[in-house]
Amino acid sequence: MLDFKIVDKLQKIDEDIQKDQLNYHAKRVLVSKEFTFDAAHHLHHYEGKCKNLHGHTYRVVLGLSGYTDERGLMIDFGDIKKIWKQKIEIHLDHRYLNETLPPMNTTAENIVVWIYEKLAEALLDEPSYNGACVEFVRLYETPTSYAEARREWMEGE
Repeated sequence: MLDFKIVDKLQKIDEDIQKDQLNYHAKRVLVSKEFTFDAAHHLHHYEGKCKNLHGHTYRVVLGLSGYTDERGLMIDFGDIKKIWKQKIEIHLDHRYLNETLPPMNTTAENIVVWIYEKLAEALLDEPSYNGACVEFVRLYETPTSYAEARREWMEGE
């Protein structure tokens, strides 16, 4: 039998916990959020099935790192979702990628770098994100195939 207990008393700020106790540490942390989008594309200068117009349900994983604020938050997951929806997804979801992305061959390798750049740009535009930076973007074109862009590769090149 499971031992189930109802909380006796909800913790209250300034009574049971002080504001200066909210941030437990001063270490860098990584937070991650996943999204999916559906899009069509085709590849140029390529001999194979992908030279024909086709579509994918892409899955993207965004990894951001930084230091927590006085509340113990590095970046709110809702803020990551807002950036995704307003700055990135509008160019991708239910779109013909060859038309909506900058001129490029719409390979997973090219798209993942474009997503990385858009996310990094959005983080720079908002100082309240405590210096959060993109650590990686992973773009799954199929459930078992992905391309990845990492900060050390993007900033070191």
